[in-house]
Amino acid sequence: MTYSQIACEVKDKILTITLNRPEKLNAFTDYVMAPELLDAFDRADEDDNVRVVIVTGAGRGFCAGHDLDEGFDYEDQADATIDTHRDIGGMVSLRIYEMKKPVIAAINGAAIGVGITMTLPMDIRIASEKAKIGFVFAKLGIVNEACSNWFLPRIVGISRAAEWSYTGRIFDAGEALAGGLVSQVVPQEQLYDKAITIAREIADNTSAVSIPLTRQMLWKMLGADHPMEAHRIESKCIFALGLTPDSKEAVKAFHEKRKPDFIMKASTDMPGFFPWWPKKDF
Repeated sequence: MTYSQIACEVKDKILTITLNRPEKLNAFTDYVMAPELLDAFDRADEDDNVRVVIVTGAGRGFCAGHDLDEGFDYEDQADATIDTHRDIGGMVSLRIYEMKKPVIAAINGAAIGVGITMTLPMDIRIASEKAKIGFVFAKLGIVNEACSNWFLPRIVGISRAAEWSYTGRIFDAGEALAGGLVSQVVPQEQLYDKAITIAREIADNTSAVSIPLTRQMLWKMLGADHPMEAHRIESKCIFALGLTPDSKEAVKAFHEKRKPDFIMKASTDMPGFFPWWPKKDF
């Protein structure tokens, strides 16, 4: 696929996806940007040269939300019904949720509507001091989307999620940090470098098989009803990985006081029980 509304660059095992409609503050489109994002995440998951993904925006905005030139009226879709229509933002969020590779959001400016909800299934969110954020859906006569009614309360708690969703107000990066929506706020000129620094820590120091397992255990256990569920899958992972070249190399490197040279690949070396969760149908 040739991209027109995003740009992708892989450098030293880090893929940077840049939302690339700066003239419209990178407004999200259902029929161009969304399919391009889905394709980019698909490719990233299968590419062993990609260990970490960073998502940011071109120009002065991250994503100003859904391009309102498209509107929200789906009556012109001949095959769409109230029971079959799928929110495209939700499809992007679900794809990110299923990723093997960790995803970092570098929020460089306005992140409004889907511009912020699409970041919720990303693993780490850092924001520029200039970032402005808003869950503005009620002000547009619609509701929170992109699976944010599942993600947002789990990230910031139900009270904060309710306040931001019910008021629809725009708030700054400081409030996002205080509410736990982002983990760091940095000067605009340092934002991408900070994202790269975090990505480098992951890409340079960890096993390419350990990270997908850890990522999915963290996300999937959010819905578990007892810690025993975590104990079961952790036990399987520890047993399986203990037999692998990467874990043996890590022990050897520890004794030799050097950095381990991990060789396993996410594309070919995941344990046979991965993925362990049943597929959810729409």
